[in-house]
Amino acid sequence: MVKESAKWLPSRQDIIWIDCSPQVGQEMRDIHPFLVLSPQIFNDKTSLVIGLPMTTAKYNEDNPFAVAVGKANSNKVSYVLCHQPKSFDWRARKAKPHPLAMLDNGLFSMVCKRLNQIVMLNEYA
Repeated sequence: MVKESAKWLPSRQDIIWIDCSPQVGQEMRDIHPFLVLSPQIFNDKTSLVIGLPMTTAKYNEDNPFAVAVGKANSNKVSYVLCHQPKSFDWRARKAKPHPLAMLDNGLFSMVCKRLNQIVMLNEYA
């Protein structure tokens, strides 16, 4: 039996697998890596994660809203899509840790800056 304190909880900067389906229109569908922006305490209390989907689609090479963050096992470049912030119920969607585990501080800062260029929240902070 797993102790309550030993349960996995996604945390800020974690990369997780999440099922994005059902989707509508141009939204991503199926299981994708997802960069968690929300803090662990929020994720635990609400069962939600707020974050950004990731993809290895090569056409994002020229996407001004995508940040290249490295290569996964497939040896393809992974991109964080800063123009698609989302929230998901990570428990209901059975999220799991991704092999990339966690985005390093420098890349996470770059992603946050790119996201802020879109939502411009620092003007209100």
